[in-house]
Amino acid sequence: MTIEAIAAIVCAYVIGSIPFGILVGRGLFGVDPRGVGSGNIGTVNSLRALGKFGGVLVLVGDVFKGVVPTLLARNYLHFDPWLVAAVGLATIAGHNWSVFLRFGGGKGVATSLGVIVVLAWQAAVAFAVAWLATVLLTRYASLASMVASAAVVVAFAAVHSPTAYTTFGAIALAFVLWRHAANIRRLLAGTELKLGRSQ
Repeated sequence: MTIEAIAAIVCAYVIGSIPFGILVGRGLFGVDPRGVGSGNIGTVNSLRALGKFGGVLVLVGDVFKGVVPTLLARNYLHFDPWLVAAVGLATIAGHNWSVFLRFGGGKGVATSLGVIVVLAWQAAVAFAVAWLATVLLTRYASLASMVASAAVVVAFAAVHSPTAYTTFGAIALAFVLWRHAANIRRLLAGTELKLGRSQ
């Protein structure tokens, strides 16, 4: 691996580490989303803590964290698919285990979507459709995120994306499931928060 590739992966991790939920919450609303609802710094809990406008700002920030490093790696540095996938995963890892939050963080769903948009628009569409359909049927954003992440793996394979991208999708799904372990337990127990509820 070249110095350029290592530097790109490290930079992607640092960019992914930027905690937009906290920056937007504290900076614009005087609210730390970690003290509201599920305590997560991502989009759904930011909607609970900050309202629609704040939630949208966090969503945009987290998605762009995934878009920018991946786009630069693919279109400007012209990395091969495996290195592009590695940059995308580093960005998600930064969000999930942020260097700015003592290696705590979010669940990586929106940042994963940003990476997916760059890798294959069809997979991004599959994500959006699966997420919306699951939320409409169940109102569980956590379940929707897991179902949508699984749909991405299928979509990558269906459109014959490079093996590296399908592998990225599988690892990103594993990240999502891992970070949603507590949500899975609450879903099984019937105590998971539904979208639109703060407690």
